[in-house]
Amino acid sequence: MSYKTIAAAPLTPHIGALISGVDLTQELNPETVEDLRQAIADYQVIFFRDQQLDPASLKRVGKYFGELQIHALKGLSEEHPEVRKLHADENSKHVAGEEWHTDMSCAAVPPLGSILYLHTLPTLGGDTMFASMYAAYDALSDRMKTYLEGLTATHDGKLAFGRFDPTGNFPVATHPVIRTHPVTGKKLLFVNRGFTSHINEISKEESEYILAYLFRHCENPLFQLRFRWEPHSVAFWDNRCTQHLAIWDYYPQLRSGYRVQIQDDQ
Repeated sequence: MSYKTIAAAPLTPHIGALISGVDLTQELNPETVEDLRQAIADYQVIFFRDQQLDPASLKRVGKYFGELQIHALKGLSEEHPEVRKLHADENSKHVAGEEWHTDMSCAAVPPLGSILYLHTLPTLGGDTMFASMYAAYDALSDRMKTYLEGLTATHDGKLAFGRFDPTGNFPVATHPVIRTHPVTGKKLLFVNRGFTSHINEISKEESEYILAYLFRHCENPLFQLRFRWEPHSVAFWDNRCTQHLAIWDYYPQLRSGYRVQIQDDQ
């Protein structure tokens, strides 16, 4: 792919690119923002190295791409309610994103995308896996695509967040099992292990078997990218066509940073 203001180095055949030629700590001009929008459409998730951000500058970057969404769990502070602190250490019992998921698919309108900045990493481990739901859809048989077309699934926030707040009141939403991306026009598979509880139009037993197959299918390594973090790296993913998994293999070491979510207006 060719861009005017940035360079993109693809990381796998299906998903991911490392971006260079841009300093996220500085104001971005409209041409650079447009190139980054196109890179997200082209690669689904893009990465940056050596970007020393803080909550305020991370919010500024996110706002180039839309309004920021308040997460279902508590924000960083009254000053930065849109920023979520992602922190794991020797006292952690759980970490965010321990299983494959699409961020906040339990919301009536899930976020367009998420931007994660990590400033502190363990000496080894703490990678994040990303998977292309375009590739997952394309790899389905024609008969399975026909079967799934028109079905909807329920996404329940309690499945993902209940372990953090057992008494919390989390959103529940219904979405098509097969979605069409509003920018690229490509079809994609939109169910995930973290939030999807059942398919609505079929029996409970049939739903369990179909979802078990689809979850395993989405997690096929052929659709995946494994990103190795370095201090002050940034990942920006299109939440509408990807899933991701935070690998918690570094306990009891420290991994810490901040994340914002961008509202979708589609």
